[in-house]
Amino acid sequence: MTNHAKIIAGIGLRGPHIPDLLTTLPNVDLLEVHSENFFGGGGPAIDNLVTARISYPISLHGVGLSLGSIDALSISHLAQMQRLIREIEPILVSEHLSWSSVDGVYFGDLLPLPYTEEALNHFCHRVDQVQDALDRTILIENPSSYLRYRHSTIPEWEFLTAISERTGSGILLDINNVYVSACNLGFDPSEYIASTPGEHVHEFHLGGHTIKTFPYGEMRIDDHASPVCDAVWELYAKSIARMGTKPTIIEWDAELPTLGELVFESETARYYLERRHVAA
Repeated sequence: MTNHAKIIAGIGLRGPHIPDLLTTLPNVDLLEVHSENFFGGGGPAIDNLVTARISYPISLHGVGLSLGSIDALSISHLAQMQRLIREIEPILVSEHLSWSSVDGVYFGDLLPLPYTEEALNHFCHRVDQVQDALDRTILIENPSSYLRYRHSTIPEWEFLTAISERTGSGILLDINNVYVSACNLGFDPSEYIASTPGEHVHEFHLGGHTIKTFPYGEMRIDDHASPVCDAVWELYAKSIARMGTKPTIIEWDAELPTLGELVFESETARYYLERRHVAA
């Protein structure tokens, strides 16, 4: 691991890479895992994560709290999070600006919110509940978007910033999601970056996406199944130039490369972070 405290380039750790990681201990600064993969208590998965924790700081990234839903928060889910946080002592804990359940039925996707005052008030209340239950600050990640509600009245970056200001939570700024949403919905991704207060951003995500062609035109799909594209790297460079260096995770969830290839991708993030540090 690097000795430079300000350079934090990490990877999203997925199950197939764990044996290789524990054997080779590659040069990455941070590991991020999906929290729900380690629920249940005991077993080889949590044992391996505890072992990895000896060599690397851990970030826990949740996908199942359904913060934007009007369903009651899951007490059992929060209890599992509390247990995992006590055991792993992560440096960061994050969730999504989304919802995924109705009447207790969960969907296999992170669905978008309407950006209205009513939704903002509801989401802030939910974040307060979670932070009180976990007794710690969490980060909220911006989504990848494929549609816009007609009755949304607040730009996403203002909505996300307002959550942070009202609740004390931080922002996990996914640069790939900003780019995907901008292309799909027709806004300038640079405006998103310029309008997001850097002091609220505590982590960056980077990942790959796919372009799908439909009869009505192209759409970019955030699938985490390929390297980070040049346009996203350029937007990342603008982000750290404006906001400073932040822990940065390379996400890769489908068509997994070798661990070495994933680590190589994180080295590109390290290059940008080091260049920003030297310039500062």
